[in-house]
Amino acid sequence: MEQLKRQLQQVQENFERIQREQKQRIEALTQKLDNVVRQLAAEAEKKKLEQELITSLRTNRPAATVQADTTPVVGASKPQPEVAGEKKPWLPTDPIRIGGARAYMDIGLVGTFAAGGSTAADIEGGTQLGGHDPNQRGFTVQGVEANFAGAVDPYFRGNANLAFLLNSQGESSVELEEAWLETIALPWNLQVRAGQVLTEFGRINTQHPHSWAFVDTPLVNGRFFGPDGLRNPGARLSWLMPTPFYSELFLTVQNSQGETASSFRSGGHSHGGGEGAEELPFAYRHPDNDRGVKSLGDLLFTPRYAVSFDLTELQTLVLGASAAFGPNSSGGAGDTTTQIYGLDAYWKWKPANAHGGFPFVSLQAEVMFRRYEAGAFDWQEAADAGGTPIMNEDTGLPAVLGQETLTDYGFCAQLLYGFRTGWVAGLRGDFVTGDEAEYEKMALTLKGEPLGRDPQRAQRWRISPNLTWYPTEFSKLRLQYNYDDRQDIGIDHSVWLQFEFVLGAHAAHKF
Repeated sequence: MEQLKRQLQQVQENFERIQREQKQRIEALTQKLDNVVRQLAAEAEKKKLEQELITSLRTNRPAATVQADTTPVVGASKPQPEVAGEKKPWLPTDPIRIGGARAYMDIGLVGTFAAGGSTAADIEGGTQLGGHDPNQRGFTVQGVEANFAGAVDPYFRGNANLAFLLNSQGESSVELEEAWLETIALPWNLQVRAGQVLTEFGRINTQHPHSWAFVDTPLVNGRFFGPDGLRNPGARLSWLMPTPFYSELFLTVQNSQGETASSFRSGGHSHGGGEGAEELPFAYRHPDNDRGVKSLGDLLFTPRYAVSFDLTELQTLVLGASAAFGPNSSGGAGDTTTQIYGLDAYWKWKPANAHGGFPFVSLQAEVMFRRYEAGAFDWQEAADAGGTPIMNEDTGLPAVLGQETLTDYGFCAQLLYGFRTGWVAGLRGDFVTGDEAEYEKMALTLKGEPLGRDPQRAQRWRISPNLTWYPTEFSKLRLQYNYDDRQDIGIDHSVWLQFEFVLGAHAAHKF
C-alpha cells in the first residue's frame, strides 16, 4: 500500500508539472501571437501611409485629400490596388469586436417586434403577463436588446444586456436585464457569477426573450415571477460535479425586493383581469417592503440541480429541480415568507443525418408550486389614508383579512418539430390555478362590485400553436395563435406575427 501511495503521489506530481509546463508554453505562444499580430498591423499601416505619400507626391496634393477627391488629375497615376491588410467592409453577420487576444468585447444587437391583435380588452397585464409580450393591437416593440460580452482578463469574463422597451401607452423605458462578472479560473470546477443576475430557476427564467420558442412568456412564469422574470443583484455559485455525465449544482443569493422579485418583496403587482382588478394588490393586501436588508433572512436563496445524459446516440435528456426561498411583502415585520418549488425536463431527438440542426423534435415542460404566507391586513388603514377600501358586505365595514397561507401551482409544456431546414412548428399548453383562500370566500366588495376570486390566482389555461421560419440564423418570422380561457372572464383569441433580426455577435444560448 505504501508503495502504491508513493507511485500515485509521483504520478500526480508529474501530472501537475506537465500542466504547469503546458500552461507556460500556452502563455508564451499567446504572447508571441500577440506580438506577431501587432507587428503585422504596424506593417500594414506603414505600407498604407507609404502608398498615400507616393500618391500624394505624384499628384502634388496633400495626402489627406487623395481618397476624398476623385476628380481625375493630369499626370496622376492609375488607382492603386487595395493596401494589403486593409479591413474589408463590415457585414451584418460579422461580430463587432473591441480589443483582442485575451481582453476583448463583442457587441451585438437584437431587435424583436410583433404585430397583431386580440379580442381581450386587457391585453397588457391581462392576457399577456410578460413585460416583453405583445402589449397592444397593432405593433409592439417587444425589445431592442444590446449585448456586450467578452473576456476581461485571464481570470474573468463579463456580460451585459440592455433592453429598450415601449409600453402600450408609448412610454419608453430602458432596463438592465443582466450585467455580471464570471470567473473562468477557479479550481475544483467551481464558478462564481456576480452582478445583476437572472435567477437560476428552471429553463425559461434564464432565457432572454429572443431565444424563446414562442412569442410570449408562459403563464406560470408570468404569474409567479412577474412581467420581468425573477432577477436581481446578487451572486451565483456553481459546481460542475465530477461525473461521467453533465451534473451541476447552483446556489444563487440575491436581494428579495423590487419589481423583479415578484412573489417576494416586490412591492405588489396586478395582472388585470376584469372590472376594478387593476386597482387591487396581490392577495388583496397592500405591500410593505420598506425595511430593506437587515439580515440574511431578508435575502432570496435559490438552489438548483441540473443533470443531462444521452438516452441514445440520437436522444438527449436534461432534468432540473429548483427552489426559491425568501420573505414577501405582505407582512411588515418580516414574518411572512414565500417558497417556490419547480421541476423541469427537456428532451431532444435529432437524427444522425441532420444538417444545420434539422430535422429535430424537442419536448420541454416545467411545473411549479408556490406557498405564499399572506400577512394580516386591515383595510381601515386605507380608509384612514383617504383611499378606497375593500368592504366586507356582511359587516358593512372595511375588510379585516387574517393571516393565511396561499397555495398556487401551474405548468407549461411545449413541443417543437423542425420538419425542414429553417422551419419549426410548435405547440404549447399552459395552466395555472390556486386553491381558494379564506379572503376569497368572504363577501368582499370594491366600489359596490363583488370581488370573488383573486384574478391573480384564479384558474386559467391557454393553448398556443405557432409556426417559425428562420431565413438565416440572424433573422426569424413567427406566427402564433393563443386561445385563452380565464375564470370569471371568459375566452379570448389572439394572433401575433413576430419578426426579429440580429446584428453583430451574440452570446451562445444554453442547450
